[in-house]
Amino acid sequence: MSEEKKRFIQEFVPGKQITLSHLIANPDKDMFEKLGIEEAGALGIMTLTPSETVIIAGDLATKAANVRIGFLDRFTGSLVIVGSVSEVDAAMLEINRFLAEVLSYTPSNITKS
Repeated sequence: MSEEKKRFIQEFVPGKQITLSHLIANPDKDMFEKLGIEEAGALGIMTLTPSETVIIAGDLATKAANVRIGFLDRFTGSLVIVGSVSEVDAAMLEINRFLAEVLSYTPSNITKS
C-alpha cells in the first residue's frame, strides 16, 4: 500500500492590520542600550501590515504626543516609539484610532507590561 503524499502551499497575504501594540513602562536601562535608543520612561512597540504603514504611524505618533521615533522599518513594519508612559500611550491610541477609523485597518489592543 503506497502512502499518498500531500503538498501544501502557504502564501502570506497581509491584510490591513496592526498586528502588535505593546507598551513597556519603565524598561530596564540595559534595554535602551541594546536597542541604541536614548533612555525614556516607556517604549511603544508596534508591527503593522502592510509594512509601509509604519511611515504613517510614525508621523501620527509624533503629531499626537511628545514622543520620539526610536526605530522605524518600512520593510518589516516595525515601529518603536519612546517617551513618557502617558505620551507613548496617547500616541499608540491615536495610531490605532486613525488607522481603524480613517483607513479601515483592523486595530490591536494595546497591551502593557
